Amino acid sequence: MAVSKSLIRQSHFLGTKVRNLRKRNHLTMEDLSARCVRINPEYAPSVSYLSMIERGKRVPSAEMLEVIAEVFQKPISWFLDDEPAYADITPNKGNRGGINGMALEPSFLFSNDILQIAIPEMLSQTGITGRQFAHLLIRAHQESLQNHFPDLERAAEDVGTKRLNLDVDDLLDLAQHVGLTIHWMKRPPQQVVDELGISAKQLVTSFFEPPGHVYLNEMLRAYPTRLKYDLAVYIGNIVLHSKDGLKSVLTIGHTNSWEETPHAPSSTELNSQDILQAWRDFESSFFAGALLCPKVPFRQLLDRNGYEISAHEKAGVSPSVAMRRMTVVSPYPHWHYFDAYGKGKLKAVYRGNGIPLPWGNMRTVNDPCQHWAVFPRLSAPQAQSSAQISILNVANEPRIYCCESINITDAAGNNRVLCAGIDLNPAINAQGGDALTVAAELQASCVTKGGTTPIPALIKKDLRTIAKILNINWIERGIESDARLICSRGAVCPRNPSCYGKCDSQ
Repeated sequence: MAVSKSLIRQSHFLGTKVRNLRKRNHLTMEDLSARCVRINPEYAPSVSYLSMIERGKRVPSAEMLEVIAEVFQKPISWFLDDEPAYADITPNKGNRGGINGMALEPSFLFSNDILQIAIPEMLSQTGITGRQFAHLLIRAHQESLQNHFPDLERAAEDVGTKRLNLDVDDLLDLAQHVGLTIHWMKRPPQQVVDELGISAKQLVTSFFEPPGHVYLNEMLRAYPTRLKYDLAVYIGNIVLHSKDGLKSVLTIGHTNSWEETPHAPSSTELNSQDILQAWRDFESSFFAGALLCPKVPFRQLLDRNGYEISAHEKAGVSPSVAMRRMTVVSPYPHWHYFDAYGKGKLKAVYRGNGIPLPWGNMRTVNDPCQHWAVFPRLSAPQAQSSAQISILNVANEPRIYCCESINITDAAGNNRVLCAGIDLNPAINAQGGDALTVAAELQASCVTKGGTTPIPALIKKDLRTIAKILNINWIERGIESDARLICSRGAVCPRNPSCYGKCDSQ
């Protein structure tokens, strides 16, 4: 074999190329070794051997190099000396929401003193509660850290000992271990009208009474994944905050179960207690996900299953918990996760690279874009999940997204749509492509063809390569359908002619 004979002579930069590729794709050596094992366990390098290859201490056999090349979708010749490596690419963390790069002048207007005076007035005039604003601050903090909170991960791992697929009895034992006494109660769903005037069902799933009593709704016996989540939240609050900040009520319905407390007085005042309670609720929710889906074993499960949403069944958790954890455990950092639960209700649970939303859950708009993947599924639920490639302008630049959406019926009886997705632009750039040029080409084709376009063969080939490198199956399904233009508002609709005012019919 020609490659085998020349491998040693042409391998001076092989280790550097492997290391650069691995880091460019956000893989640890453990990740890369595991991916190689799934391709060919006989010739897959161990973690220690990979380390020696990257440091130039060992030269892989031709068979081993074939396995590594398969992971990164490269020809073997690319790793040899006669093929230069393209420059290292520093991952783009995105604009993290808000205004990107704008100089805040005059700076005195953004002083702490002025902001402390202006923010309460802003809340009062817009009708946003202090608690809602506190959660916006937390969302911004999530995005700035790319949803990574290692201290919370470690706390959950200490409690759950990194066990995946804990059952109800495991959670009941853990709750008892931290000092909680469990009781059962009966309470049916209630019809409520939310802050936007939308009627929906709401179910109180559990509540806490001092000094350590948790009351669980009998209905949760039929929803074990939700039962486990509630118990995990209470366990997290005890572990992280003792019983001082323990939330009194958890609910399912159009009111977010951990952003707004039912029957709590709404106030536009932003006080320290609002922020403290909001932060404690967020930490407890994050802890619950980390306890139920510990990072390393859950990443391995997702990797074995190509990040299919159905992996939640093997993990013993709800689709919601699994999809939220995807955004955290994946080595690829550019994720988002939405929860659409009624007309005009799209909650950005995690917004990743600062995607501009067509509407939120604090107000309605008169020109929402209906082409986002989640919205058609609200009016016409589907049994299977579905993937969509979308092109959206962010900060006046076109970006390509791929998402997977799924319908669920919650324990209160409401139809909801969950959506996990990724920003493909950084992945395209990481493989040496020009993401803006590719996105602009797709965008222009969509505009001239009424909003959707078949993906050209060359772009489809590149995206399929990225799907294999990221090991996300639904990207491959998404590229088999037309790419679709989406926008944040009808007033900025890029379609020609604009579909503003006609979105419902398309």
